[in-house]
Amino acid sequence: MTRTVAVGGIRIGGGHPLVLIGGPCAIENEKHALMTAERLVAVTAERGVPFIYKSSYDKANRSSLDGYRGPGLREGLRILHRVREALGVPVLSDVHAVSEVEPAAEVLDVLQIPAFLARQTDLVVAAGRTGKVVNVKKPQFVAPEDMGLVIAKVRSTGNEAILLTERGTSFGYHNLVVDMRGLLRMREFGYPIVFDATHSVQLPGARGDRSGGERQFVPALARAAVAVGIDALFMEMHEDPDRTMPDGRPLSDGPNMLRIDDLPKLLDQVLAIRAATGA
Repeated sequence: MTRTVAVGGIRIGGGHPLVLIGGPCAIENEKHALMTAERLVAVTAERGVPFIYKSSYDKANRSSLDGYRGPGLREGLRILHRVREALGVPVLSDVHAVSEVEPAAEVLDVLQIPAFLARQTDLVVAAGRTGKVVNVKKPQFVAPEDMGLVIAKVRSTGNEAILLTERGTSFGYHNLVVDMRGLLRMREFGYPIVFDATHSVQLPGARGDRSGGERQFVPALARAAVAVGIDALFMEMHEDPDRTMPDGRPLSDGPNMLRIDDLPKLLDQVLAIRAATGA
């Protein structure tokens, strides 16, 4: 059994209930963030699922210079603080540079290290030093057993509040594959395991100036991961993932975001699987 990591009043791992981490990929504006958070809180509360709201203030690793990234550090953190205070839910977002860590830690309950940056020692150590929960996404190019080296960087700061997230492994060009054995291999480190069901169906760079995605496979992968055994399910969700921004740009990671309307059915399914497996 994994250790327990506390995020506010939520307990992740150690046999506690399955936690959902989710929200739109990138923040659009305050009104939209509050609307999506309210909907997700309602769905999860009805089912007794602990919920952490996720949305990025900056998606710094876009394929194209013109891709939508979000409102930026200052405005994005203000919006996340508003969500946190208005709805009473913990909030999570990515940090991309050491300079972002301190201001982000003043607002966020969980600092997330993006997969592409999980080997950036200074960033990982800076996040660990805040004492906040650190969610590290396993890079697409790193074997599950090699995540022990990343864990050691966080632990060097005295911080044991670590989450490990699987989000797929590079499989040729423009494709990812999920090896469910990796969930079990990472669990051997003793920290809670999160499965990112939406980025796992991403097709990196498949649309030339942006990534594609196959959201139709999100439910199947989510069900499989819960059957194998995870502590939290991560999914980026939106009411209309295929719409565009007011300036015509596509949403960040729209093709792999789950429609919020599809969440209730999927949550019911994964909760039933978890109950059946005795997790």
